[in-house]
Amino acid sequence: MIQLQSVSLYRGNKCLLNDATFTAFPGWHIALVGHNGCGKSSLFTLLRGEVGPDAGNVQLASGSRIAHMAQEVEALDRTAIDYVMDGDKQLRTLQAKLVQAEAENDAHAIAEWHQKLDDIDAYTAESRAAKLLSGLGFNQSQFQSTVKSFSGGWRVRLNLAQTLMCPSDIMLLDEPTNHLDLDAILWLEDWLKAYPGTLILISHDREFIDEVTQHVLHIEHQRLNYYSGNYSSFEIQRAARLSNQQSAFEKQQREIAHLQSFITRFKAKATKAKQAQSRVKALERMEKIAPAHIDSPFHFTIPAASKMSDPLLDIREGELGYAGNAVLHKVALQLGPSSRIGLIGPNGAGKSTLIKTLADSLEMVSGSKNLGEHTQIGYFAQHQLDQLDAEATPFITLQRQAPSTDELTLRKYLGSFGFHGDAVHDSIARFSGGEKARLALALIIWHKPNLLLLDEPTNHLDLEMRLALTLALQEYEGGLVLVSHDRHLLRASTDDLYLVAHHRVEPFSGDLDDYAKWLMEYRQAELTGSPVSGAAQDDKKDKKAERQKAAELRNQLRPLKNRINKLEQTMAELEKDKIQVEMELSSDTIYESQNKESLTELLKRQGNIASRLEEIEMEWLEASEELQNLEQMP
Repeated sequence: MIQLQSVSLYRGNKCLLNDATFTAFPGWHIALVGHNGCGKSSLFTLLRGEVGPDAGNVQLASGSRIAHMAQEVEALDRTAIDYVMDGDKQLRTLQAKLVQAEAENDAHAIAEWHQKLDDIDAYTAESRAAKLLSGLGFNQSQFQSTVKSFSGGWRVRLNLAQTLMCPSDIMLLDEPTNHLDLDAILWLEDWLKAYPGTLILISHDREFIDEVTQHVLHIEHQRLNYYSGNYSSFEIQRAARLSNQQSAFEKQQREIAHLQSFITRFKAKATKAKQAQSRVKALERMEKIAPAHIDSPFHFTIPAASKMSDPLLDIREGELGYAGNAVLHKVALQLGPSSRIGLIGPNGAGKSTLIKTLADSLEMVSGSKNLGEHTQIGYFAQHQLDQLDAEATPFITLQRQAPSTDELTLRKYLGSFGFHGDAVHDSIARFSGGEKARLALALIIWHKPNLLLLDEPTNHLDLEMRLALTLALQEYEGGLVLVSHDRHLLRASTDDLYLVAHHRVEPFSGDLDDYAKWLMEYRQAELTGSPVSGAAQDDKKDKKAERQKAAELRNQLRPLKNRINKLEQTMAELEKDKIQVEMELSSDTIYESQNKESLTELLKRQGNIASRLEEIEMEWLEASEELQNLEQMP
């Protein structure tokens, strides 16, 4: 059990938690969510006992064993499998004592330590560590490789494997899916579902959170708010709470306005001064309710190029690979403006090879590739983050690509990607991975590509930015090829899946759930050496038809949603004009005889605005009803 009682936590002068109270019961799997910098990782530090609360108490069940994932790995000479086994501290302690007893030739101690090792199932430790490594994407030939021989992303996987190896009652995982591909995420998901202890998880992968957790802790405005259910349930509950909060706020604002009006009108009058003073005190006592707001700083669209070719790109008889060695054979792929393809396949099968070839950053070994006359490619890859000029700022970087664009337009555009105010002049050298990824996406989208090639675009992106990207891709009117471990993004923004496996690129007629089953069969086949059956796809025609139907519906909805957005913008502009006219009509001087013509003109404008507003509102209602009917179609 974990108990927080009236806990306050500060980082420097910044209050992260204020009067936080919460109880987690044994076996609970909890998602810890909140915007970047709100204190999620600091709460982990508190639970690990590395810092104490500034107020209140933190209590863990006596003897609780905590496993947590380190964020960095030293360049060690230790082998991968030994490094993973080091996660079981008790195992290593008992093994060391056995070695000492054997050196001292103490038969009694040798027997005792063998028994204790047997009690903790020590003799299966190496096979358990091997299973963890295999599940996270390491092959057997890498088990004896040294830690320092692996790249940063693979060292993170080693850290995760070591954490899972550690016997624990409480597990704290901070972004465990970073640097994992979809295969490893699916494996980790199954492992964590079966974990019997208390799990607290920080992640930006909403589908992963949904599958693994049944409780949500949300840090917001220095408060720790508990929600029962997974992340999708949390979103619904929070939306309802914010709606109620907004209603309460609006009601309170009307009451405040009424009180303030009374105070303004009567405070100077002796007969009403006492009543006015009581209203002042009531106003001071009134608890201020924070206005509900959508706290995501990101909202952008991806405009396609004004001219469009069809096809945008066509590959025939493609042999794709490196240095003349093909890893993908007989690739045939035609991409048009309506292509929305998600690439799936085992780690190392060639997904990045394919997308690099499409982006023209990798030459074909043989075959033909033709680009349409008006094809404009936007390519996002992880290496582009390292190619950003670290000495520059977001504003300078974008200005270099758009030297004739005015400063206000550039700043407004960067603001839609979360770079507000002075942040546009911050040095890129100090940026986090998420900030660099946002900037890289902004630079690509600025050029209005009509073919987007995205290779793991959500690495380092938080939930809010992932949501903004998903919504933007849904509205995008160009071709899309996407490699991503984020299943929510794949489901929401692609219409077809292509499987990259066995040196081929072929349409996959199932969905992502079917791919998970296919992957299990693939892993089993690799262990046994038997071929993967194709039958898993043969009976999925109905699911393919469903996906095609969903794609057709999205194509119908896209122009309708755009029309609704334009109508809403027009209504907002008319409302602004209406308020301006009403303000001018509220002036006492407008009714003087010398202003008769101005008054007539204002009244005419008021009538025209009201008429136009009513007309637009009717259009909006009809379009909204049409959208609702389409969305409810079976």
